[in-house]
Amino acid sequence: MTRPAAPESALAAIETDALIVGAGPVGLFQVFELGLLDIEAHVVDALTEPGGQCIELYPDKPIYDIPGVPMCTGRELTERLLEQIRPFAPTFHLGQEVTALARREDGRFDIGTSLGTRFVAKTVFIAAGVGAFQPRKLHLQGADTLEDRQIFYRVRRPQDFAGKHLVIAGGGDSALDWAIHFAQEGAHRAASVVLVHRRDGFRAAPASVARMRELCDAMQMQFLVGQISGLETAGERMAGVKVTSPDGLTRVVPAEALLVFYGLSPKLGPIAQWGLAIERKQLVVDTEKFETSEPGVFAVGDINTYPGKKKLILCGFHEAALAAFGAARYVFPDKPVHLQYTTTSPKLHKALGVEPPSFDDE
Repeated sequence: MTRPAAPESALAAIETDALIVGAGPVGLFQVFELGLLDIEAHVVDALTEPGGQCIELYPDKPIYDIPGVPMCTGRELTERLLEQIRPFAPTFHLGQEVTALARREDGRFDIGTSLGTRFVAKTVFIAAGVGAFQPRKLHLQGADTLEDRQIFYRVRRPQDFAGKHLVIAGGGDSALDWAIHFAQEGAHRAASVVLVHRRDGFRAAPASVARMRELCDAMQMQFLVGQISGLETAGERMAGVKVTSPDGLTRVVPAEALLVFYGLSPKLGPIAQWGLAIERKQLVVDTEKFETSEPGVFAVGDINTYPGKKKLILCGFHEAALAAFGAARYVFPDKPVHLQYTTTSPKLHKALGVEPPSFDDE
C-alpha cells in the first residue's frame, strides 16, 4: 500500500534515492520502473490526490490508447497504476509544489517544497506534465474574497451544493458535466442550475451537450449565452451574478454559489528557475536516458522535448523505463545493473510479492 507522508518537520530533511515531481500517470509508472531496480522513491505533487491531468481534467472520460487496455477512464487508469506500484510503497507528499532544487557538494540534491518539506535525493525525476495546473479565475471585483466560500473553481464535495441556486460558467466538459449532475434527479440535485457560456457552442462531448439541452427543454436547468460581468452582493455574501449577453443586455441571476470552469492554465513555475536547458517551455533531454542538462535530473512525459517527441501517455511510460536505468548508475555507482524480466526473475517476483510462474507441462 502506498504510504501517506508523515508529519513533516522543518528541521529534518527526508533522504531518498529518487524524488519524483508529479503524480500523473507517467510519474506513477516511474515509481514502478524504479522499484524494479530497488530504487526508493518519494513523490511530490501540487494536486491533493494522485492522477495528474487524468484526475483533474477528465476522470470519467474514456482513454483508448493504453496498451492491452481497450478502454479505461482517467480515474481507472490512476487506480490501476496505484495498484501496480503498491509493492514498492512510495511516499506521497501532496498539495505542495517543489520550489527549490540545488546540487550539494556530495553530488546529491537539496529539494524544498512550498510547505517547507525538504529532501536530499540522489536523483530527481520531473514528471510534471505541462506544469502545475492553476484554474483560470474570474477577474471581477470581490471575487477573490468569495473564493472557496461561494465561488469555486473545483468541486470537491458535490453534497455541499445540493439544494442551492447554482450558476455554472464555462463551455467545456467540466462545466457541462457538473451542470448536468446538479440538474438531474439525485442526492445532489440543486434548487436551480443556470449554465452561462459566451457562445452557443461548446468544447464538450456531443452527448453532454445533447443531455444539457434536454434538461433545458424539460425546464430542469437554464442556459444563457453571455459573460459574467459582475457580482451582486448583500453584505459580505454573494446574492447574484450579473450576466451580460452579446447584445449588451445585463441581467442579475440569483446565485448562492458560482462554479467557474474556464479551464486550467499550466504553469512551468519554479522549474524554469532551476538552470535546466529549456526549449519552448519544455525540458530538453537525451533519448538514451531522458536526462536533462543537469546530470542526475531526468524529465519524463509531457514536460520534456526531443526530436520526434509525441505527447502520449504510452510514450511517457517508455521514457520512464529508460530513465530508471539511467538513474541506477547514480544510486548504485559501484554495482552493475542488469536487465531482468518480470516473467522470469525470482528477484523481481519477490519485489512484486508474486509467486513465480510455472512453465512445466501438466
